[in-house]
Amino acid sequence: MNYTTLKIERRGDAAWVWMARPEVHNAFDETLIAELSEVFTVLDHDPTVRAIVLAGEGKSFSAGADLNWMKRQGAAPQDENLSDARKLASLFRTISTCATPTLARVHGAALGGGMGLAAACDICIASTQALFATSEVRLGIIPAAIGPYVVRAIGERHAYRYFQTAERISGERAREMGLAHEVTEPDALDAKVMEIVGALLAGGPAAQAAATDLIRAVAHRAVDDAVLEDTARRIAMLRAMPEAKEGLSAFLEKRPAAWVPAKA
Repeated sequence: MNYTTLKIERRGDAAWVWMARPEVHNAFDETLIAELSEVFTVLDHDPTVRAIVLAGEGKSFSAGADLNWMKRQGAAPQDENLSDARKLASLFRTISTCATPTLARVHGAALGGGMGLAAACDICIASTQALFATSEVRLGIIPAAIGPYVVRAIGERHAYRYFQTAERISGERAREMGLAHEVTEPDALDAKVMEIVGALLAGGPAAQAAATDLIRAVAHRAVDDAVLEDTARRIAMLRAMPEAKEGLSAFLEKRPAAWVPAKA
């Protein structure tokens, strides 16, 4: 895979996707959007990839939209402008619906779309130097494409404040709000990311994909008969599969399951 705005690194069973536009703080343009969409699709269909880590080169994770790109699209014909906006919206959905676990490594600014990337990933690990913001209103626009994922992460009440004020959010505040799962000192960030990746690799890949699908199916739904039936069918199906049989046998036999990487 050859990209102009990304660098792909394999660390064992994990793929690290580095946004590589440090000169513009990894801001989005049409090329970065297209390449991120493609790489997450490709990696999600690669059975040798057990986790995808999204990171940014340079000082920032991602400063959001490249303003020159935004101005170009705002001046474009309506159909072209809308088509481009749909590609951006599709990017966040592609990341958020990956069956492979996704993890955002946020070391610096994650503004606008950058905050959207962090929210779209399953897990977010942030540095104490990270800064988040839905900064769009200060540019006369709104956090539309990222909205569903940020609201899902921080909740409706927090969104009312930060979508309108565009205030900066520290790493620790992001953790308190539910956006970041862990916050570490900068020199401990990679170790924490690798710790979480290690925990992911201990789980069955089919079970993890089914677990995220379960969350999407039951979130914000009343526990009615339909939900009870759905959850019963899910566990009945999964425990009859080879992965579950291997996992249960491994536990009873006090050995690692077949999917757990051998220690170096």
